[in-house]
Amino acid sequence: MNKHLADIAKNEARKFFHGNAMGVTTNLHPISNLFPSSETWNVNSWDNAWCAAFVYWCCVNAGYELPARHKSEAVSCSFAGCIAWEQWAKLPENNCWFGHSNKPQIGDIVLFDYIFAQKEHDHIAIVIDVCEHFITTAEGNFNNVSAIVKRTYENVRGYVRICQALD
Repeated sequence: MNKHLADIAKNEARKFFHGNAMGVTTNLHPISNLFPSSETWNVNSWDNAWCAAFVYWCCVNAGYELPARHKSEAVSCSFAGCIAWEQWAKLPENNCWFGHSNKPQIGDIVLFDYIFAQKEHDHIAIVIDVCEHFITTAEGNFNNVSAIVKRTYENVRGYVRICQALD
């Protein structure tokens, strides 16, 4: 269990990070600044697409030393993209991917399919509580703001347990 990551994520989600929402200019610059300017992801293109960057932000703040983009060619984009988390977790040297049939733990990173867009890998969050019928997550980009959300297991793709990969 990675309670430290869950606690960081909960606190960060409560800071009300947001894209260009409700007539207010985005405050995502601290998160976007973690990614090289050469990335196709940047603060201007992130509106309604920054959940993975928020997860990365939380991991960095929890003390994990992850590069913005992994060196392996098997990881197709930076950690600002949801799919990168699964690709990275499945690398043999990490082996920290747990499919949807596994029971999540507090501090796991959860990937979802078909939440906002009708496609796979379309959302990601950090598990902060586990119950029988739902999980509570800290999320970036819940309607373009950070939030604490309760979700059923229905759309869970799987979990990344980075504490095992980096210990």
